[in-house]
Amino acid sequence: MNARDREAVLLARCVFVARQTTQPQAPHDAREANVFRLAAMVVESGFPRESRSLMQASERYFTLHPDERLGPAEVVQRGWVSTLPRLRDSLTRRFREPRN
Repeated sequence: MNARDREAVLLARCVFVARQTTQPQAPHDAREANVFRLAAMVVESGFPRESRSLMQASERYFTLHPDERLGPAEVVQRGWVSTLPRLRDSLTRRFREPRN
């Protein structure tokens, strides 16, 4: 799986968790938890409900693994997201699509 494929899978997970109407699923690992947290921050003004769901999901993970929380710069440096504007734009596009 190349970087674009991994990004697409992670974005799909973000959208799935953000759109859950019940308690959001917990992230599978530290990578997801940190990306969910970062995604929540970058979409907060345009999609507050989705942002809240993503943040709640990441907090569930970090409650059990507080030492795995990273700052935004570290998430980008590790290559988990390419750039913050790209993350925001990709999620904005997906959140505007009709739900299936």
